[in-house]
Amino acid sequence: MSSLNLLLSGTILPWLLGSLLALGFAALLMSIKLWRDTKRSPYFFMRQQAAKRMQSYLSVFAVMILLSVGIGVYGWRTPEDTTVRMAILTRAKPAIKEIQELMDQPTVAERATSQAAQVTTRSGGVANVLLNADDAIALNPELPAAYDQVEPLVDLNPGTELGTVVLSSTVTDEYKAINPANIFGEGFYTLYATFDYKDMADGMAWAWVWRYNGKVIDGGNELWAYGDEGPGYIYLSPEEGFGEGRYTLEVWVNGELLGQASATMNDAAVAAGN
Repeated sequence: MSSLNLLLSGTILPWLLGSLLALGFAALLMSIKLWRDTKRSPYFFMRQQAAKRMQSYLSVFAVMILLSVGIGVYGWRTPEDTTVRMAILTRAKPAIKEIQELMDQPTVAERATSQAAQVTTRSGGVANVLLNADDAIALNPELPAAYDQVEPLVDLNPGTELGTVVLSSTVTDEYKAINPANIFGEGFYTLYATFDYKDMADGMAWAWVWRYNGKVIDGGNELWAYGDEGPGYIYLSPEEGFGEGRYTLEVWVNGELLGQASATMNDAAVAAGN
């Protein structure tokens, strides 16, 4: 508690509050910029991503303001007077033996012993799915009936393609993957699949299917309404987080598989630098 009081002393407190408020207003300015992008971007995917990032920056702004208010209230409260006061008795009798022994005892802080933190490490090697990664990919995947409900209004063009589907946990504003990979850690985050499409046409029926160890866990099916070319992305963010195993994405257009990518989630593999 004493270290916290020192941190929030009158000298440091204004700088801390100033930094938090600066970060908060920077997040607010970014939110305003992204709000403009949602209105002006020519691509649906860019508008959707801008809206999502705007919500994130607004959340950061709210957190910074709340932290500033909380720290300000705590830092500028009336300090407690912890000064130990003793009356000096010029004619006091010597302290009796029991009291003297009590005064000579170490304080609670001096008697407290620090305990080493127990670090729990996960044992075991790389999961078997990594040893047989190629075998885990279905050679002839089929579009599940649940995601084949929309009838196309337009036929495929001869040059229709989605390009290479790339997986990453972060993307740029132009939907380019940052540090793409096929091995990720387990836990809670968003997995992005980015691609560049061309010769598409509004009215085509497209579907996306996410599988976990071969089992369908998520997907969608709708008519294409995003123009003939541009950057696109699909993302997956399971509520239960990513578990150990293999995740696969399939992108179908008019019943044909035009894009596919897969990744293995395994903490041991990430820690080993694979």
